Amino acid sequence: MFVDRVKVFVKGGNGGRGCVSFRREARVPRGGPDGGFGGSGGSVILEGSASENTLLALRYRTELRADRGRHGGSSNKTGRDGEDLVIPVPPGTIVRTAEDEAPVGELLEVGERLVVARGGRGGRGNRSYLSNKNRAPRDSEPGEPGEEGWLRLDLRLIADVGLLGLPNAGKSTLLSRLSAARPAIGDYPFTTLSPVLGVANAGDREFVVADIPGIIEGAHEGAGLGLDFLRHVSRTRALVHVVDASGTSGRSPEQDLAMVCEEVRSWNADLLARPRLVAATKRDAISAPDPLPALEQAARERGMEVVAISAVTGEGMALLTQRMARLLEPVAVEA
Repeated sequence: MFVDRVKVFVKGGNGGRGCVSFRREARVPRGGPDGGFGGSGGSVILEGSASENTLLALRYRTELRADRGRHGGSSNKTGRDGEDLVIPVPPGTIVRTAEDEAPVGELLEVGERLVVARGGRGGRGNRSYLSNKNRAPRDSEPGEPGEEGWLRLDLRLIADVGLLGLPNAGKSTLLSRLSAARPAIGDYPFTTLSPVLGVANAGDREFVVADIPGIIEGAHEGAGLGLDFLRHVSRTRALVHVVDASGTSGRSPEQDLAMVCEEVRSWNADLLARPRLVAATKRDAISAPDPLPALEQAARERGMEVVAISAVTGEGMALLTQRMARLLEPVAVEA
């Protein structure tokens, strides 16, 4: 399962308590205070990891608590610091506060770290209260509490190419032919309810393709699961509009293309400036009259090339893969 948004509770470790203690040794009268300091609590740290490409692990681990600092001891012994809790996340993870969506930070590179909840400082022991006026202090400090709060984690970029289209346009079947991914495939709308990723090859070039759940009319206003689905679109570098061009769906392919483009434009018009092309699918089941010429005309008016394919027979698949790789040659678009 691909998960690109989670809500987690983070808690830095509390600092250890300072110690109240006095030296008690033979032939050392009034040895004085020797209470040690408490150790600092550990911090919760997110780290970009190449082995992670989804936030699935954090869906079932919603509380992230770092180790607390140990209490100070006698003989000026400082308590041990708590261990940091380091959580691997995919590069491209954005962190915001859950309450008001205020930005906390982002991790764009492998190995990059972000402290999201600092541990508390350890408390002072009674030795630090020694003065000329107070030769036997019995005061100490409790450790400071660690930072805590609810955070929302989002993935900024999930794929190089996003497959975009109406429900049942053939996106899942296409992804299964482009890569080793095995998305759910069925002859009914909304087979895909979350993005499915696959790796496609074009010669010596590899790129990640995402099967984005189907967009319906009114998606930009929240129809269906539209807002969640459109959020995935913004996290791809290039878009392939997948349109049923068989003529058997009872819909006009050029109208389908226009509707999806309008939903994307209403959500974020800047997305339409990204490299795009049209994959005219289901060409193994063409009805008369052939709807492809009208679709090609509509695509040309929007500055897009059309590649006619059949994911069932393999027709046009090699050409489509080459064209998709070519979309990624310009400068990468920031999500």
